[in-house]
Amino acid sequence: MSTTTVPVRLLAAADGQPEPGTPGVQDRFMIDGSDSDGRFALVQHLFAPRALAAPMHRHHREDEFTYVLTGRIGAVLGGVEVVAEPGDLLFKPRGQWHTFWNAGDEPASCLEIISPAGLEQFFRSLAELTEEPSPELLAELAAPYHCDADMDATLPLVERHGLSF
Repeated sequence: MSTTTVPVRLLAAADGQPEPGTPGVQDRFMIDGSDSDGRFALVQHLFAPRALAAPMHRHHREDEFTYVLTGRIGAVLGGVEVVAEPGDLLFKPRGQWHTFWNAGDEPASCLEIISPAGLEQFFRSLAELTEEPSPELLAELAAPYHCDADMDATLPLVERHGLSF
């Protein structure tokens, strides 16, 4: 029987500085698909108050799990609106329309587990934008990741909860 030795890796609290994501959200990339043989990725989202993480969207290949660390995270999951608090886990299965945001007036944070990995690269492409993307550009950026966005469903949510996006 053959065994492989995997080097010990510690990502300390001060490691992996957050990068700008969508306006009001910073992403700390903790585990990339290249670290897990493509099985999963782990990203920490750091939200400003009332910040929307993404427009209403669905992906066709990945399941996402959002574990709330601090604050209150609002979400629409398959048409149902919920609010999660520290210790709660939001399940966003592939093929389901969803979005999420900081539902409070204080900063919030969560861990995003993506399985299989790959979608974290879409988050990186959003961080590289120098201006707010049009719906057409957003659709173009999302297409390689088999992700659909619905801006028409997003705008009423932004208005109803006073979100920044």
